[in-house]
Amino acid sequence: MLSKRVNGIAESATIKMGLLAKQLQDEGKEVMNFSLGEPDFKTPEHICEAAKKALDLGYTHYTSSAGITELREEIAKKIQAENKVDVNAEEVIVTPGGKQAIYEVMMSVLDEGDEVLLLDPCWVSFEAAVKLAGGKPSWVKKLEEEVKYEALESAASENTKMIVINSPNNPAGYVLSDRELNEIAEFATEHNLLVLSDEIYEKIIYERRHVSIASLDDMQERTIIVNGFSKTYAMTGWRIGYAVAPPVIMNGMLKIQQHSVSCAPSISQYSALTALRGSQECVDKMVKEFKRRKDVIVKRLNGIGLRCVNPEGAFYAFVNTSNHGNNDIEFTERLLKEAYIVVTPGSAFGSAGKDYVRFSFAASMENIVEGMERIEKML
Repeated sequence: MLSKRVNGIAESATIKMGLLAKQLQDEGKEVMNFSLGEPDFKTPEHICEAAKKALDLGYTHYTSSAGITELREEIAKKIQAENKVDVNAEEVIVTPGGKQAIYEVMMSVLDEGDEVLLLDPCWVSFEAAVKLAGGKPSWVKKLEEEVKYEALESAASENTKMIVINSPNNPAGYVLSDRELNEIAEFATEHNLLVLSDEIYEKIIYERRHVSIASLDDMQERTIIVNGFSKTYAMTGWRIGYAVAPPVIMNGMLKIQQHSVSCAPSISQYSALTALRGSQECVDKMVKEFKRRKDVIVKRLNGIGLRCVNPEGAFYAFVNTSNHGNNDIEFTERLLKEAYIVVTPGSAFGSAGKDYVRFSFAASMENIVEGMERIEKML
């Protein structure tokens, strides 16, 4: 009864593992959940107060589909000041989460059979979004390899229409270097390709600086920036994201939003406005704590023989399990059965992750320490 396009995609592995952890916890098991892709911090108080104020003021109705003008203007100011991209509010759409923005981009620009280059491994929903829009993913290895023009050329064809990048990256935690961004930009320009740049983790960065590919020469006209408030301000449940795109693509996204979700939640929009206008001290504190956890979990994982590359951004450790004779699925099952620890198998993110598992360190330091002790005992 289901359509071919729905049957052609798998359920979200990250959401599946989170549900499994909750199920085990409900059964009374002392489960350590390292699969979550969301900050474990509370939404900052001043943002919550803005939501209460919006309720009191009666801001509880539909907004324009593109989003309230004040928020779109504030996002445009942020993009200009921080990302060095000259945009205006008319090039901004506010969406119910960054994931919705990605789907709207794919549905707006892809026709049946269009190909999209994905960096392997990549976040699970990129591939699904491409397929649901009728597109076909093509993979370029990016783990311990650099992204180079030649690799992009090998994976591309005459049907290639877009490249998707995500930096800082989920699941591997890398940040694309200036050289890699320039190689991607050169390839996209010479082959007249669009670029979707998912920058949702831009503020959660440790070892490098974030550069938006849209700020490079001749790239703004072909780049769609997707971002949101979920990771930076611990607002995952508020479902509030945005995209910045050239006018033609923006018009397509707006049509899809009008005929699907109508608009982003009004209360969340006013709260997001406060998040941008208010003090950013809450973000600095959260990133500082994430770095503290990162340093501990990376040291402990490497110390017990699980090879882990130091993440440069985001809050994930992508861990090679091959030293212990297990592929990612086997190791994930072993952790669950023997240590009651939930992680996400790396193959969910692409073929390059088949010997890896993803640990989220969006967990308390106490849980990280205990989790590492359980794994060490198991091994």
